[in-house]
Amino acid sequence: MSAFRGASVVAIVLSLGGCHDVGRFSNDGDHYGGSIVSGDFVRAGFDATTQLCLVLDANHLQASPGTISSSDGRFAATPLRTIPQIWHDPLSTLAFGEGRLQNLVYVATPVADVDTGGDVFAVVSLMQSGGVEVRILRGAPVSDGGTSTANVFGIFSLARSGGACSF
Repeated sequence: MSAFRGASVVAIVLSLGGCHDVGRFSNDGDHYGGSIVSGDFVRAGFDATTQLCLVLDANHLQASPGTISSSDGRFAATPLRTIPQIWHDPLSTLAFGEGRLQNLVYVATPVADVDTGGDVFAVVSLMQSGGVEVRILRGAPVSDGGTSTANVFGIFSLARSGGACSF
């Protein structure tokens, strides 16, 4: 019986190590901002100078997590929409790469007169360093090697900045 208790205590302690307080990522009057990662091999549908701004409420990640804006006008305080079913699926535990506390998958609708390709997925990674990475993706290259006009892929490395988004 005592061996069972000991194993239970070890299991509880180990499970606590997987929990992360992400509340520190919430913005209170400031934002996360940064540039798209350079390199054509990881960019499609975005100009090399595009900037992204994220306002995040880490206390409401499953309901109303925040908004994104971009310097190219594609997003303008655009809400990140949750996919309710994802929180009950193994996809909610998506893990990739080093240094990520949590990866979150959302949907956003670009401004219609700037981007007519429809919704995009936004993968938001809360980094151990305190920064945030955002991947915006939609579509895929067509099978003949060309690219679809709706194909979008961009990785943005963001850092906390004071004040509101400037675009």
